[in-house]
Amino acid sequence: MENFKVAVLMGGISSEREVSLVSGKFVFESVKKNFDAVCITLDKNELPKGLSSQNTIVFPVMHGEYGEDGTLQKELEDAGFAYAGTNSIASRVCMNKPAAKFLMGAAGLNVAKGIAFSAKEKPSACAAAEMLGERLILKPADKGSSVGLKTLNGKAELEAALSEISEGMWLLESFFKGREFSIGVIGGKAAGIVEIIPEGGVYDFKRKYTKGATRYEFPAKLSEKETENMKCAAEKAFAVCGCRDFSRVDFLMDESGNFIVLEINTLPGMTPTSLLPKSASCAGYDFDGLCKKMLEGAIMRFRKNR
Repeated sequence: MENFKVAVLMGGISSEREVSLVSGKFVFESVKKNFDAVCITLDKNELPKGLSSQNTIVFPVMHGEYGEDGTLQKELEDAGFAYAGTNSIASRVCMNKPAAKFLMGAAGLNVAKGIAFSAKEKPSACAAAEMLGERLILKPADKGSSVGLKTLNGKAELEAALSEISEGMWLLESFFKGREFSIGVIGGKAAGIVEIIPEGGVYDFKRKYTKGATRYEFPAKLSEKETENMKCAAEKAFAVCGCRDFSRVDFLMDESGNFIVLEINTLPGMTPTSLLPKSASCAGYDFDGLCKKMLEGAIMRFRKNR
């Protein structure tokens, strides 16, 4: 055991608190096998008292607002902590789907055509449909785990959905029909490709976290060229968005093998149904090995700072 402890942070106040609590417990049970570790449940969106950056490395297992949007990361940086995962600026960018899409598109990656807007400045249904088509995806611009995601067909459904929006930032995208995939990027290198096969519908919050509602194939059944192209795109997305240590990149691919990057997640779920552990298993990591690898960068930064 080295002269530091690992503090696993979970919980917080967000729509994804319950998922974070499950993820955090699994990560803590794994981390304590290799390190002196403590598990801390946050009941407020603020750093816990009593931790010292001189002897503690933080492993955030947080989802949603505060945990993923760069706020927690900025607080950790200001307090001098070494922590696992992407820094505050890149976390903020990746949580903001339009910003991340802009960076990826500027780097030559294919992304869905979309319109970002606030609740106070909603586009008209006619204008949106004219620009994007009548089959659309509507989702919050700054939340994870498919929270609030809707598939819309036609102007009437779009108009009804827009009328229900009263706050926040949102993203409308052209519907892209295709198979869904996810790739964990660990230390800048793409792991295995996971195909996501939701039973009878879109991969929304319910299907993501309900046992048996989705099938997964990993490694995915793709050609060598398709596999190589998608892994290269995942690594490029990771790099251009400024990620470090680990992230997860999600894709859609049509019947012709053309794919778009959906989004990038800097603090992926670590539950039994989560995608990052599945992807990592294709690269030879069991769950304990993955958690240890996810901490490597933070340990190096901790030693450097000392």
